[in-house]
Amino acid sequence: MQKGTLYLLPTFLAPANPNSVFPPENLTITNKLNTFIVEDIRTARRFLRKAGFTRSFDDIVFHILDKHTDRTTVNSFLDTANEGEDIGLLSEAGVPCVADPGSEIVRIAHKRDIHVVPLTGPSSLLLALMASGFNGQNFVFHGYLPIKPKERERALQKLEKDIYSKNQTQIFIEAPYRNNHVLETICKSCKPETLLCIAVDVTSENESIKTKSITEWNKSLPNLHKRPVVFLLYGHPDKTKK
Repeated sequence: MQKGTLYLLPTFLAPANPNSVFPPENLTITNKLNTFIVEDIRTARRFLRKAGFTRSFDDIVFHILDKHTDRTTVNSFLDTANEGEDIGLLSEAGVPCVADPGSEIVRIAHKRDIHVVPLTGPSSLLLALMASGFNGQNFVFHGYLPIKPKERERALQKLEKDIYSKNQTQIFIEAPYRNNHVLETICKSCKPETLLCIAVDVTSENESIKTKSITEWNKSLPNLHKRPVVFLLYGHPDKTKK
């Protein structure tokens, strides 16, 4: 028997018309699925309805994959794929497996020789990089920086060193309630000429993506409290290694 496929299903970054964000094929595939692996059932159901999922949730199986999930049970989430059933891995926001716990499932799928198909959708990291004006051929995503201020300062100094020695864009995110603290540390720790792009509320009506030098940002720091933000750092074009 042919095994089923694990589909990686992107979701909204912000409220939007599904037709403006996802290809029609995404909905066609999603509407055929009986099993989803999700972080939160409520938000998963909300997204599916918004995206046009028409079937009753009473007939749908949801497996929860979050930090509280018993890791000994995760492998079983893919058992029905051995019987030929397709399964959907649904992100909480954006694309699965990027700043998202889904990669654990994908590794298991590869180990069990289950076909993995990523579907097209919005990634805040790539959209921010595209709009930053920074190096898109050499970049690193670091996830979250250290929480403690001194450790965060040292991490930023290391990132900045790599910018200038490797001509490398540095990308990171933060818990929304710590955004302002991170921004203050960036502007205190980095060189005046280093460029910072702040991408806020990507794909929403309030989207703002702006690139300025640290000197320019220090003249007027935006309030980023509790807003989804991607931070990108890069060197001044005249000073980065060619």
